[in-house]
Amino acid sequence: MLDPDALADHVGRLYRAAYGLCGSRESAEDLVQDTFERVLRKPRFLRREDDLGYLLRVLRNTWVSSGRSSRAVLVPLEDEGADSLASGDAVVTRVVDEGGVFEALQRLSTPLREAVVAVDVVGLSYREAARALGTKEGTIMSRLNRGRGQIAAQVREQ
Repeated sequence: MLDPDALADHVGRLYRAAYGLCGSRESAEDLVQDTFERVLRKPRFLRREDDLGYLLRVLRNTWVSSGRSSRAVLVPLEDEGADSLASGDAVVTRVVDEGGVFEALQRLSTPLREAVVAVDVVGLSYREAARALGTKEGTIMSRLNRGRGQIAAQVREQ
């Protein structure tokens, strides 16, 4: 069964994924909280290595079902947004500071954004991302290529 204490190991990565999907700090915090509430309400039997994939699937489904994607609010990351990401991967924080990647991420279509968030923000492998998003590895690779290309083009324009 999913160990509630083990959920704390994934808070940072899930927050970064939620921020990538929502675009605002407050919405991301709410989404992570709603995700944990759903997971704890209906616990499942999982292998330890599948916890993150399962949590990302629940996070995505919670985000889609809540309709938050249509209410996304962009917040500038210069002040407190980047600091809130500092607990995670320092490389992600540096790129956000330098290039506005999260703003560009918000402009992607939902399938492209989900693939980029799963692999580049959360750090899932292609296989884990495909499983979490309910698609094939080849589809993930294609979406990543298109999504990364669109983000790079938007960052160059800035």
